[in-house]
Amino acid sequence: MYAQIEIIRHLYPNISDEKYKFYLEAMIPHNYTQVAVFEGDECIGLTGLWYGIKLWSGKYMEIDNFIVHPDHRSKGIGKMLTDYVNQKAIDLGCTMIVLDAFTGNFTAHRFYYNQGYNPRGFHFIKTLNEDGLT
Repeated sequence: MYAQIEIIRHLYPNISDEKYKFYLEAMIPHNYTQVAVFEGDECIGLTGLWYGIKLWSGKYMEIDNFIVHPDHRSKGIGKMLTDYVNQKAIDLGCTMIVLDAFTGNFTAHRFYYNQGYNPRGFHFIKTLNEDGLT
């Protein structure tokens, strides 16, 4: 996963190598994984995945850090990733797939609507340390 830091930097341009390694080491033991699409040796699409259980949903899968390289957008890479995630969630017996998209990211909203995702509620945050954010 660490080898794909350059595509991660399309979302988080200032993430350091050390922070990314540290986060991966903390996340992997909690069911975090990544799925990537390659063209030759170049990673052109990537998404992180988590699965867990909540009282209201049962077993669920969460998409996290969904990235398609800007030079490869509108080529079906995103759909390829969401199709894979959908099948993986079915195979794991999940009841749903969830994700967060920033409120102003209308391109992502349109994409997710087209893939069958719909908003169900609000994801509220209370920032406690602005300097700690990536």
